[in-house]
Amino acid sequence: MRILVSGSSGLIGTAFSRAATAAGHTVFRLVRRPPGARNEISWNPPDLFIEQTALDGFDAVVNFAGASLARLPWTPRYRTEVLRSRVQATRTLTDAMHRAARPPRLLLNASATGIYGDRPGEILTEDAEPADDFLAGVVATWEAEAHRAPESTRVVTFRTGLVLARHGALAPLIPVTRLGLAGPLGRGTQVWPWISLLDEAAALVHLLSSDLSGPVNLTAPHPASANDVMRALAHALHRPFLLPVPEKVLTLALQDAARQLLLADQQVSSQKLQDDGFQFTHRTPTAAIDWMLRQS
Repeated sequence: MRILVSGSSGLIGTAFSRAATAAGHTVFRLVRRPPGARNEISWNPPDLFIEQTALDGFDAVVNFAGASLARLPWTPRYRTEVLRSRVQATRTLTDAMHRAARPPRLLLNASATGIYGDRPGEILTEDAEPADDFLAGVVATWEAEAHRAPESTRVVTFRTGLVLARHGALAPLIPVTRLGLAGPLGRGTQVWPWISLLDEAAALVHLLSSDLSGPVNLTAPHPASANDVMRALAHALHRPFLLPVPEKVLTLALQDAARQLLLADQQVSSQKLQDDGFQFTHRTPTAAIDWMLRQS
């Protein structure tokens, strides 16, 4: 397939581009500057600009573009940027699809398990109702933008949670853990929807040739609590797991970001993806973290 990727320089975009190329696909990159290589195409989402014929000849578009949720704190101004960046990027692409002589057959659009909110005790499939908080509202709006694509385009909104990678969300916690300062975050029993970067990229390559459409949860098959993940990191680094960070401290420091990213309880099911034939390489946090720490 000929695949056009936005956000290809990010953590997941880079991993996907490598995996797709290894699988025999041809990857082109959208860049916010003049193209510097034959596989680059210029665009400018804030102006909703992309070359008139940019999408001609592509089989799939994979959209990772959007301001990072890991940038803290979520000030009112940054909340606006989080939503605006996702809407502008996705709308730029879907508008271009409508202009294309032959629209791409597939749009893989990034999404997030944050749409489910804090749901202790529930098993969350793709049919679960969205929560009523900031992050859930962003994700719901983002997915709606993706579904503005032409009717002939299969749209998949892949809902990702915590991606375990050397330079991912756990990166700031590695040096803390090395110092022996790791411990439960809040109560620590909240279930985190996690996946290794290797499986994230492989799942996206799988979805290129799948018949699935709509939301698809990209989360490992075995639920794990925050304690499970953090304890696995401490064990892999041969350090103790003793010093808790109280929930009040986290919410005072990070406010909604703490409640919606670190403290939310989300047992997200990936059964839809597994029923489609995808097999995970890393099924436990221990396996994923051991792999993660071996990466450069």
